[in-house]
Amino acid sequence: MNGKPADGQRILAGILFMCGAGILFPIMNGFAKFLGEGGYDSLQVSWARTFGHMLFMLAVFVPRFGFGMLRTQRLGTQLLRSTLLTTSNLCFFVAIVSIPIAEAASISMTAPLVVALLALPMLGERTTVSRLIALGIGFLGVVIVIRPGTDLFQWASLLVVASATCYALYQVLTRRIADVDMPETSATYSSLVGAFGLILALPFIWRTPDTLSDVACFCSLGVLGALGHYCVARAMSHAPANIVSPFQYMQLLGSVAVGYLFFGNFPDLLGWLGAAIIVGAGLYIGWSQRQK
Repeated sequence: MNGKPADGQRILAGILFMCGAGILFPIMNGFAKFLGEGGYDSLQVSWARTFGHMLFMLAVFVPRFGFGMLRTQRLGTQLLRSTLLTTSNLCFFVAIVSIPIAEAASISMTAPLVVALLALPMLGERTTVSRLIALGIGFLGVVIVIRPGTDLFQWASLLVVASATCYALYQVLTRRIADVDMPETSATYSSLVGAFGLILALPFIWRTPDTLSDVACFCSLGVLGALGHYCVARAMSHAPANIVSPFQYMQLLGSVAVGYLFFGNFPDLLGWLGAAIIVGAGLYIGWSQRQK
């Protein structure tokens, strides 16, 4: 009987960690939007995000595991993962300069749907007719949010679709190497290309931060992103994935709050409807996969 309260406490802790990530990521995106609207190039913002992430990962993991954790058996796959994550971040940061954070977050929630779509050709995971129907319904939700052909349509919305697709590919590759490399190795390599590759562009687009608040925003990007990923990892270690995964949609509510408090944006009725459809389709696919 003593084990049950402990298990319940661990599950609650896992849920709280996942909800914490759902708050940290939108705040990070809010700072990125603030910097982008302030005239800073998205490449510079993305570099600050990945470089700060890299420093944080090294500070946390090297004292515990040593530099030996940087050894990988799949260097090419790790570099491809990092490239995809960097591209995903860059597309998202460019997009949120033009569209509300809540709309971008709604579209980015399609990443689990894309993962389910790619699971068969890339991972050999079988799918079902009901999941394919759920995929179609989920992408219908994206159409409702984007509303092509209307005055509300923004080409930046397609960048968020590209961002979600790159992130989905990143997740698929992460699954493929999960049994080969340590999680700490993969977490560190995930920001490698952005941290050092984007340095090549800095001499051409660099703008020295104008104020201390801008400096604070730049410094916070990597820390918030790294803490968010850490919260996700802790959530998965405290409770089963099928329990905590649905709480990743807390990011949507967090994005609505950040968009309203920081920028005065609030989704309309169709925006909420499209978001609900996307989330519902994602939850169904996640639930059906757990039933196996």
